[in-house]
Amino acid sequence: MNNVQDLSIIPLVLNASLLAQSIMALLLLLSLISWTFILQKWVSIHRARRQTESFEREFWLSSDLYTLYQKAENNRLTIGALERIFESGMREFLNAKETLGVRPSAILDSARRAMCATFQREIDALEINLAFLASVASVSPYIGLFGTVLGIMNVFRALSNVQQATLPSIAPGIAETLVATAVGLFAAIPALVAYNRYAHNIDRLSIHFESFIEEFLNILQRQVHSRETRWPAL
Repeated sequence: MNNVQDLSIIPLVLNASLLAQSIMALLLLLSLISWTFILQKWVSIHRARRQTESFEREFWLSSDLYTLYQKAENNRLTIGALERIFESGMREFLNAKETLGVRPSAILDSARRAMCATFQREIDALEINLAFLASVASVSPYIGLFGTVLGIMNVFRALSNVQQATLPSIAPGIAETLVATAVGLFAAIPALVAYNRYAHNIDRLSIHFESFIEEFLNILQRQVHSRETRWPAL
């Protein structure tokens, strides 16, 4: 009388075909790697936002840019992205002011190029592994669907060898094939949500950095035209 089969997830996975198990193992591996990158990216973006806010407060409260620059230069390995952008622009500004004489436009262009180069490096560092999350989000459902299609083909191939098919006889096979699709969605959904969220956060930081560069260049423009200002030589 006890012909009811267990259709819970674990028995279905254990009883699945080798190909289906391989596909599900691949999807679980992708999910594990995705969650590793998701947590790493959350930490790095959270740290970048905190360091950006901290340096920006310090920058606007400071009345001595050279002292702020020396502090950033002495702690180059531990400072945040925005502070590195400031440090590179200030260093190039001081060097250019010594070598380019009274050409304000050349001095400011040199500082702008230095900050833009550092800006791009910082954004590239923040975006690392985002492409992997996007790939997992887009490919995982299709990998799961591929496993489901192959599983259903095997079920129908097996049914061709029996005289009469009943729902209890085919339900386990169909359920096994659908697990692959479920695992694919399990891998894809967190990766998609994380990618969209982190891409948005990085875009906001990028806009923040660009605004700071323009504001800092305005300050440098006033300084380079000020005859009273004398910057220490590097």
